[in-house]
Amino acid sequence: MTEKALLFKEKFIKIYKENITRDGQDRLLEYLCSKGCDFFTAPASTRFHCAYEGGLCEHSINVYNCLLSYLESDRVAKGFGLSYSKESIAITALLHDVCKINTYSPSFRNAKNEKTGQWEKVPYYEYNDTLPYGHGEKSVYIISGFMRLSREEAMAIRWHMGFSGEENVKLVGTALEMYPLALALSIADSEASKLVEKNS
Repeated sequence: MTEKALLFKEKFIKIYKENITRDGQDRLLEYLCSKGCDFFTAPASTRFHCAYEGGLCEHSINVYNCLLSYLESDRVAKGFGLSYSKESIAITALLHDVCKINTYSPSFRNAKNEKTGQWEKVPYYEYNDTLPYGHGEKSVYIISGFMRLSREEAMAIRWHMGFSGEENVKLVGTALEMYPLALALSIADSEASKLVEKNS
């Protein structure tokens, strides 16, 4: 594990332990830290954002920071009267992408070096989903095997892709309107991946 990945693992565990206390959280964290789980070493994507070792954990922390900042802003907290527990914020942000566990494999591909014009072997990640259950719904499924989610937490994680997913837009719109935490998580996820991690 790289030094950077190890640092983000430590940050994740600290935030997790300080905020998540419900039954089953210890077993879930134990699973995330186990040898059979690559949560702390996996990338967040193959090439779009945080596409490097430890990127998934780093992205999860970035989403947590963005969601916390968004929900605690005067405009949202006072203007819309939205209020969520630190536990709900930590659960939805830190765990929204656990569906990506054990889906990326390090590999190599040929790429043209722009400076030399020569073809070179470069490292990249192959995507291989051995549990094709969907995206957000797969995260809900995995988490629910360890601890119970509230309906709004489950909906937030399920619909965190917002309108950038492949679902029917009417269904997405209805879910985001009915469950404001889903809208907030979607905004935080987009902010993290499109702005915070733009150059990562």
